[in-house]
Formats: sequence, structure tokens, C-alpha cells
Amino acid sequence: MAIDGLFLHFIKEEIKEFAVGAKVDKLYLPTRHELVILLRTRTQTRRLFVSVSGNAPRINFTRFTPENPANPPMLCMLLRKQLCGATVTDVRQLGYDRVLFIDFDATNEIGDRVKRTLVVEIMAQYSNCILLDENGVIIDALKRIDASKSSFREILPQRTYELPPQQDKLNPEEATEEEILGKVLFFTDKKLSSAILSSVSGVSPLTAKEIAYRVTLSDPEINKLSDGVKQRLLHELAVLRGYIENGAEPCYVVSDTGEPVEFSFMPLTSLSLRGKLVAEESLSDILDFFFVEREKLLRAKSKAEDLFKTVSNLIERTSKKINNLREELLQAEDAETKRIYAELINANLYSLQKGSSEYEVADYYNDYKMTKIPAAEHLSPAQNAQRYYKEYRKAQTAKKVLAQQIEAASADLEYLETVRDELSRAETERELNEIRTELSGAGFLKSKTGTKNKKNAPMKPLEFISPNGSRVLVGRNNTQNDALTFKISSKNDIWFHAKKAPGSHVVLVCSEKEPLSEDIEFAAGVAAWYSSVRERGSVEVDYTKVRNIKKPPASRPGFVIYHVYSTLYVKAIRPEDKK
Repeated sequence: MAIDGLFLHFIKEEIKEFAVGAKVDKLYLPTRHELVILLRTRTQTRRLFVSVSGNAPRINFTRFTPENPANPPMLCMLLRKQLCGATVTDVRQLGYDRVLFIDFDATNEIGDRVKRTLVVEIMAQYSNCILLDENGVIIDALKRIDASKSSFREILPQRTYELPPQQDKLNPEEATEEEILGKVLFFTDKKLSSAILSSVSGVSPLTAKEIAYRVTLSDPEINKLSDGVKQRLLHELAVLRGYIENGAEPCYVVSDTGEPVEFSFMPLTSLSLRGKLVAEESLSDILDFFFVEREKLLRAKSKAEDLFKTVSNLIERTSKKINNLREELLQAEDAETKRIYAELINANLYSLQKGSSEYEVADYYNDYKMTKIPAAEHLSPAQNAQRYYKEYRKAQTAKKVLAQQIEAASADLEYLETVRDELSRAETERELNEIRTELSGAGFLKSKTGTKNKKNAPMKPLEFISPNGSRVLVGRNNTQNDALTFKISSKNDIWFHAKKAPGSHVVLVCSEKEPLSEDIEFAAGVAAWYSSVRERGSVEVDYTKVRNIKKPPASRPGFVIYHVYSTLYVKAIRPEDKK
């Protein structure tokens, strides 16, 4: 669900309790639509996360640390200049609009105290985060809106900030239940939830449907409401006011498979059939649960988009190359025919004459049946024989070269498929950079010149713990797969890989003890999860001692061979779910 004005009201109270009096220690822009403010008090530090992306705009305290770009953008430097060291003085909301104001006591370039206000608008694709000076003039914004995007309200530096258009709705804290009921009953042609949505400020469709469900267990039209239903509606409106006065009861609904369904500031009885209702103490924790994992993947896919496109193009180009080489190889397969033509011409030189377009001779390779051999009219029979011998030698050489080229191109294609599989699981910019480096080292990407980016130490393999406490290590990319198999692991550890499919190398660390079958099955399930075939119901996973794994000379990163192994049929195991 989207965050409505009432949910934002409770988030505001949660933020205000900690933020007022706290100082801005650091500030980051992980992406162009995300802002992280590190707030510090004397005893504690918390991250205030703001997202104005169209698919999941929100503001909340987060326990997660989004990865930041190597070089901060200009807007980040501006916000740091304006807000770092400033003290939060207030967190405000006008009525129950989806607009939050965070006031700061800051210092300008010459040391004077100034007021700065960060405006956070949570309005789906129109969400924005805007910095204002003490006069309400825009300093800058995460999204600049000019006249070409909005003729009503421009968001540009040096323009005076204007509030979004106000709606003709009643404030649930100021209006009485009877006044709200009268406005709801005015919409006679609407359903109850739609009428509540049109009447009460700060209410989302989900909240309106929840109120309607509590009143009628359905959603009837207004003109069909009985007096008893109207009295129950008055009661539920009083309950809504009670949440505003006494505080929220944060909760969310998860399906039977553990997938998040919805969240709210009050129990969602209307969704009891769709999953389990879970109470939570913090609204911020709910938002983290709902959005962090999804946004991590979206962020990685967005940053990996260019690599995905490049690798997909390389795969398509390599596939076409292999098909073309195979066609050439088929044409070279008739080399033996050319040799026979040359020998038959030489055997019949005495009866053949120059100027003929074809020679008809007895084929002693085929029971002396008469056969026609195409000939070049301007060449003598001996010269035509030599031409066929030359084409024969050329075709023989081509067969060898083409076979080698097909083998090399097939190895490239197999390698690129593994890279695409790596990209599908990459979650951070460091992982993407390592994949870029890997592709550059393999000759598929040109190394960028003239840039002096800070080199990070290679990332460590992913690590999980098996049911009986053994370590399970997972390679993040092909280069790391090689390091894990041949440098990090010992010869008696057990190596796992999805059978004949792109995937990560997985190693079960044995520590000189014989692993239990439960640990082997867990590691095999992890290998299935970190492969391109994890969506299958049952995945074949090969496993063997690390000592049995060999790497052919000059082979691509991640490529290994093994001949002694066993195979398990397992279901993919997401390691995080087994913690």
C-alpha cells in the first residue's frame, strides 16, 4: 500500500521523538531519488531514510545502510553544505496531508544562524524532497519540476515553494464524528469506502476499506445504509480518532508463504483471509521489512542495466558467430569430394580438352559410374585438377580452424551465460564493479582510461552456517569462484555446483571432520539457490572433494572440470530463511 496522511502522521511522531535536538552528522544520496541523513544525539545515532521513487516513496528510520556511490553527486555536496552540523528543531505536518516538514537550525558560510526546512512530499510518482531557506525559497530538490512537466507548480531553485493542491476533505482530528458522517452520507451514489475516502483527510483506499469492512463486513452503497449501520460507522470514526489521540497499533499482513501483503497503523481485519496479521512496535521497522529487500534488488538491477545489456548483446553475437562457423564447417565437409574430382581429372587427362564447362568421366570410386565434374573453361584439365587440389587443402585447413573457433566461441558463450547469472544475483555496486573488472580481464570490456577510482579490496565470499554449525562459502562471481575453490578452501572440503548450469561454486568447510548428510543437503540446496535453475522444483547438484576439482590451462574464470563426483536432487534453499 502507499503511505497515507494518517500513516505519515504516526511516522512523524516516531521521527520527532528522536530527531528533535539531534544533529546532522552525515548525509548521503545513494541514488538520485534517495536521501540518508545520519542523526546523532549524545547517546545514539540513527539513519533517517527518505525515498521519493515512484514505486515506494517513504520516510522512516532504517537499520540498513544503502550503498553509496564512489563519487557523491553535486546535489549531495550542496545538501551537506547546507545541513551537516545543523540541529533538528521540529518535525511538522499540515493537517493530514502527505507532506512532512523537517526544520533545522543551521549555519551559513559566514557563520550566521539560519533556518533550513526539508520538505518531504509522499505522493506516489509526484513524491519529492525539497530544501527551503528561511523565506520559503527553494534551494534545490531531488526532483526538479519545470513548466514542461507541470504548468501549475514548478520546483526549481530560487522559486518560492507552494504547497500541493489542497483537497476538500475533513480533518479527522478537528471535525466531529457527526460532521464526518454527514459528509460521507452526501455521496449517495458511491460505495461506503469510496465515500469515506472522499470525505476524510489522510485516509488511503486501504484504510477506507478497512473501516467499511468493520462497519458492514462488506462495502455497500451509501443509499443502502440502515440507521444501525450509520451508528456503527460513527463508532468506527471514534475509534479512528482514538488512534490519532492515543497512538498507532502498527501491524502488517504476511501470506502463508511469508510474502508481505499490506501494512497499516491499525489492525487490518479485512485481510484476515489473505494471511497472518503480525503486530509490530515500530512503523519504521515495518517499512524496512516491506521495502528494503525489494529496493535492494531494484537498485542493483538499475545499476546493472548497462552490464545486462552488454552481456546480452555479447551472448547474442557469440551465438550468431557459432551458427555462422557451423555453416562454414558444413561447406568445408565436402573437401573429400574435391580431392576425388582432382584425381579423376588427372586419371583422364588424355581424353579431356580445354574449353569444356564440365568433364564427364568414369568414377572408379563408385563402380565406374559416369559422373560430371564442373570445370573452368579458361583452364586446362591439368589446371582444373590443381584447382580442386588447392580447394581440397584449403577445406582441410578450414575444418581444423573452424572446429577450434567453434570450441573457443562455445567456451565464451558458456562463460557469458555464467556472467549473466552473476548479474541476476548482484546486490551491491561493489559486486557489479568486480564483474566489470572480470569482463575486462577476460577481454569482453574495454578498461576505462583516464579515471582514478579508488580500488577496493576484493569482496569475501558469502558465508552461511549449516544446521550443524559448519561454514558454507559461496562465490559471488567467476573470479571469486576460482579463488574460493583453489585458494580459500582446503583439499578435504566438499565442493558443490548445479549440474550443467551456470551458478556459483559452493564449498562446505569440513575442518578435518566428516560432514553429516544434513549439512551436505543444506550446502547442495544453497548451490541450487545460487544457480540459474533455482526455480526448478528439483535441481541436480554435483558434489565432490575439492581435491578432485581441476582447472584447465588458459580456461575462462570459473571454469573447472571434475570426473569423480556424486549427484543430489534437492530443492533450492534460500540460506537467509534457514537462519
